[in-house]
Amino acid sequence: MKRLFIFLGVIAVIGLTAAKLLSNKEQTAQKVYVPDPDPKVGVKTAVAEMRKLSQESAFLGSFTPNRKVEIRPQAGGEIIRLTIEEGQFVKAGQLIAKLDDEQLRYQVEALQVTLEGYQNDLKRYEVLVKGDAVPAVNLERTQLSIRSTQAQIKQLNKQIQNTNIIAPFGGIITAKMVEKGSVVSIGTPMAEITDISSLKLVVNIPEKSINEFRTGKSIVIKTDVNPDADLKGRVTMVAAEGDDAHNYPVEITVANSQNHPLKAGMYGSIANSTDVKGEALSVPRQAIMGSAKQPQLYVVENGKAVLRSVGIGSTTNDYYEITKGLKAGDRVVTSGQINLQDGTSVIAQ
Repeated sequence: MKRLFIFLGVIAVIGLTAAKLLSNKEQTAQKVYVPDPDPKVGVKTAVAEMRKLSQESAFLGSFTPNRKVEIRPQAGGEIIRLTIEEGQFVKAGQLIAKLDDEQLRYQVEALQVTLEGYQNDLKRYEVLVKGDAVPAVNLERTQLSIRSTQAQIKQLNKQIQNTNIIAPFGGIITAKMVEKGSVVSIGTPMAEITDISSLKLVVNIPEKSINEFRTGKSIVIKTDVNPDADLKGRVTMVAAEGDDAHNYPVEITVANSQNHPLKAGMYGSIANSTDVKGEALSVPRQAIMGSAKQPQLYVVENGKAVLRSVGIGSTTNDYYEITKGLKAGDRVVTSGQINLQDGTSVIAQ
């Protein structure tokens, strides 16, 4: 009887052990990775559609002043008055400096006395000529002397006027080369005035794009100092001759403003849009694979990526024109092609 109990106990232990092993096997089987026979690859897609193809080209240039000139006197002498400092704004016609004109005024005064004497002589000669008391030639000589003296006075007055150095246009004094008390001669640089009420963006345009620019064309200008502002400019000059690299300078004039102030020397850029082709079936450039002779792309059909050969035509920075192998509405893969083969199941985004 004791042996029977022992035997039954052994059988029970064996049963429990087998059940435990079977349970562990099921749990282990559940943890073992079983590859999906048809895995799906996540890709990004875009729709092939009709769109107007245009090419946008960006060009960088720098701003130059509307006008800049050195102030040089047309008279010589000592500067007795100087009314400017560097950085100061001056108006057109404003006095910049005054030269000593005392000697010139003395000469005018002396000539006026001489003129008065000639005029008195003229009155006497007119009376004497009528009475045949003196020859008529004396009257003629006096008349010529009067005209000559008047011309000398006008010349001296012009020289006196030239001792007033004035601003030819409104602008900022960007350089001052003299001080009060300096003695200058005709043509000596005294100051530099710069007009930035409007500025010119000078951009070098390559030969292939120069025909897209014409005088009077409106263009939007972007600057680093005001990146969010679109400045309206107008083409005011297209060079008739290019440099050795076949680049042609183009000037685009833009008005300066208090809201978005500009200074000469700053950078500016323009983006010129050119129509490459009218309405055409196109896809993003990222969709195209292969070579230019044998372009291919993946089309998503029924949840699978199907490799398809296509023909391409015009191109822009962002799109390829598709001439064959595709129709409007087809969804093409633009990202994730490296993980695809013909017929791979995909999850399109």
